[in-house]
Amino acid sequence: MHHTYTNVVGKDRDVGYGILRMSEEQRWHPYYLGNPLWNALLAVFFQWGVALHDIEIEKIVAGEKDRRTVWSQLKRIGRKMRSQFTKDYLVFPALAGPFFAPVLLGNATANLVRNLWSHAIIFCGHFPDGAVQFTEEQLEGETRGQWYLRQMLGAANLDGGPLFHLLSGNLSFQIEHHLFPDLPSNRYAEIATEVRALCDEYGLEYTTGPLRKQYLQVLRRINRLALP
Repeated sequence: MHHTYTNVVGKDRDVGYGILRMSEEQRWHPYYLGNPLWNALLAVFFQWGVALHDIEIEKIVAGEKDRRTVWSQLKRIGRKMRSQFTKDYLVFPALAGPFFAPVLLGNATANLVRNLWSHAIIFCGHFPDGAVQFTEEQLEGETRGQWYLRQMLGAANLDGGPLFHLLSGNLSFQIEHHLFPDLPSNRYAEIATEVRALCDEYGLEYTTGPLRKQYLQVLRRINRLALP
């Protein structure tokens, strides 16, 4: 759904992940006053937010999803969460014997850092200034070429060196990732120069910038869209 309908409000469920208002096209509700808080909680618990993504909370609230289906999904997710929780916070610390507490703290810290980092990288790839959002009406009659154009305009890259790109899983090349999602990610840097040259040739925006700048733009959008 996300890669097919990149940044199409109403089609791409990654626009707001079902809990955030990330577009002017999303109808405002007093619930969205909590946008900054919901975003902070999503960042801290990002692994669980991703796990619960397919539950489609907005459909549950609207009464559009069968409760048995939801319960079945929750049970499967619960088993995975229990397995990881047991591994990270019980088994591995227990194997460390007298170092139980340091290992427990280390695992919790590693998971927190991973969640914050993943959240920052992924949100900077979709919601900074310059990343275009689309309406469902704009999909009508969309050609294959226009699909590629939407992938380019609806995503943003992050500037950095080889180590930075490695640590981001190469999702710092979000534009190339959306153009060619089945390409091995270590090849993104290689084709990025060609994609950028193509954008320059046709006068298209190739949105890219440093992590700090992009993330501040994302946070500004989140705070601004908390209000009507």
